[in-house]
Amino acid sequence: MRATNEPTFRESVDLMFNRAAALMDLSPGLEEKIRVCNSTYTVRFGVKLRGKIQTFTGYRSVHSEHMEPVKGGIRYSLGVSQDEVEALAALMTYKCALVETPFGGSKGGLCIDPREYEEDELERITRRFAYELAKRDLIDPAQNVPAPDMGTGEREMAWIADQYARMNTTDINARACVTGKPPHAGGIQGRVEATGRGVQYALQEYFRHAEDVAEAGLSGTLDGKRVVVQGLGNVGYHAAKFLSEEDGAKIVGIIERDGALVDDDGLDVEAVSQWIRNHGGVKGYSAGAYVEDGASVLEIDCDILIPAALEGVINLSNVERIKAPLIIEAANGPVTAGADEVLRKKGTVIIPDMYANAGGVTVSYFEWVKNLSHIRFGRMQRRQEEARHMLIVQELERLSEHLGDAWSMTPSFKEKYLRGAGELELVRSGLDDTMRGAYQAMREVWRSRDDVTDLRTAAYIVAIDRVAASYRAKGL
Repeated sequence: MRATNEPTFRESVDLMFNRAAALMDLSPGLEEKIRVCNSTYTVRFGVKLRGKIQTFTGYRSVHSEHMEPVKGGIRYSLGVSQDEVEALAALMTYKCALVETPFGGSKGGLCIDPREYEEDELERITRRFAYELAKRDLIDPAQNVPAPDMGTGEREMAWIADQYARMNTTDINARACVTGKPPHAGGIQGRVEATGRGVQYALQEYFRHAEDVAEAGLSGTLDGKRVVVQGLGNVGYHAAKFLSEEDGAKIVGIIERDGALVDDDGLDVEAVSQWIRNHGGVKGYSAGAYVEDGASVLEIDCDILIPAALEGVINLSNVERIKAPLIIEAANGPVTAGADEVLRKKGTVIIPDMYANAGGVTVSYFEWVKNLSHIRFGRMQRRQEEARHMLIVQELERLSEHLGDAWSMTPSFKEKYLRGAGELELVRSGLDDTMRGAYQAMREVWRSRDDVTDLRTAAYIVAIDRVAASYRAKGL
């Protein structure tokens, strides 16, 4: 339960912004221009369902148009409010600036519990919402490009893209009006798991720097590190899956809405996810200990804590009991401003949300570029790349005939080297490069300035500075 004396999510974002801006040389006018939300549109529309008209309330907020189009997800949740979408839109501005995607920040939401509706009902609701936004240019390939968020996915994005195309029949770039679409409907390989994959790449980059790892009182690599994941949705599931299967981390805790599972020997992420899909929660799963008070598992002893669901789950009511020395914010705003201050004083290292969950918008950028170029990545160069590699392999094989078996290639090397990069490999390469570059930009500020003691402040400084540079270039 969140303490009542804490700021709202929107106020928390502003407080963190102000903390960074105080360390920068910005004019008061420019600082205010970057901080404020440009506009928020509220729409109320009716849809006839089950023999009666139901009215729905939705939002689309545009925080900054220093670059266009603006970018940000659409979430379906009963908790959606103007404050929430404005806070999330602000985070999108800073996130896009940090990872150098050429977008301003936006966010949208619809006050709805999608679990209460059949698929055909959700489609009618989504298409009407898209219609209301598109006719006001709040969905447009050149102005405002939504993406999936909590409660939405590929299916909803395909509906929105089709609705926009029906309204703009001569727009050759119509598919670029939204990202996160299924691959067969103009999407891109690797988008579904992009945010979770980005969390993995963020941790990999962090663990490449022994000095940074030591700040959290840890050492070595990700192999064997004990991880607790809060929320096994799209982001949490993929982050946990990749960390356990590819990096050797042990997922010792999984927290869901109906409780949590704990197992010191490590949980099988795939099996738990399948159980949740079949049963709606973790209760009754055969392995590990079931804990009814799931939130209490945030407080168990572990090496890495990954809050990957809702904002504000680490707050003044529980922050003193949080033991994890390293927290990576896979969700937006999971640590409140008050809790952030307490954790920093305790020496906890927080890899901030605007960096940690930027994988989604990064791969969305790749999808947008793909839609505008009208060609999938790798189509032009893959086979030429394979042919060039074959020349080298053939030459090495010729040499090995003269030098003997000791100089022959292993079959696995030949197979891997000859395989040219397709779309998925190129997407992963681009995402990894983006996450590395963004971390190094944060790290440079963190390590070079005595007045910057945490990664969040460093991330805000990098992002604000880039937004400010964009506004100055416009003559502001």
